[in-house]
Amino acid sequence: MKRCRWAGDADSQYLRYHDEEWGRPVHDDRLLFEMLTLEGAQAGLSWSTILRKRANYQRAFARFDPRKVARFDARRRAALLRDPGIVRNKLKIESTVTNARAFLEIQRELGSFERAATVNAEARSRAAAAGLRGVEARGRLNGAFLRLFTEPAGMAELVTAAKAALPVFEEVGDDAGIAQALWLIALS
Repeated sequence: MKRCRWAGDADSQYLRYHDEEWGRPVHDDRLLFEMLTLEGAQAGLSWSTILRKRANYQRAFARFDPRKVARFDARRRAALLRDPGIVRNKLKIESTVTNARAFLEIQRELGSFERAATVNAEARSRAAAAGLRGVEARGRLNGAFLRLFTEPAGMAELVTAAKAALPVFEEVGDDAGIAQALWLIALS
């Protein structure tokens, strides 16, 4: 198998990740929540560090069941801060619980998180074809969407971005963008 240059002389876990997971579409919500959690933990660290801790994350975060993680109370979060098997960063642990709650809200609204990601990706493709204004509006909306999982004021920013993007999507005829913006505005 031909591997990407970045896989280089990596350890077996990293190579297995490259060969079996990297670059492949994911349609399973539990796996999407797992990747969201691991990507959040990876911020400022190497991906290989997180892969080495992956089994510990599965144990610590209820096998990435967002319903269970969303119910983690202060005592459970404090215990995670003492778990040497994961990255013991309070903000990363808190954001995982917050992300689980937002993840469940998106599932309730759209039926699945995968659907939200697909709508977002499809809309980005249409916006790119419609021109730079649509791409810029989509970029601002996507940035706000991603910050929803990392910043306390994320939902307010997302709604503001949706309100600003709506007229642009209407102008360039991005029906998916219009639908997504209207849906986000309706959440407020």
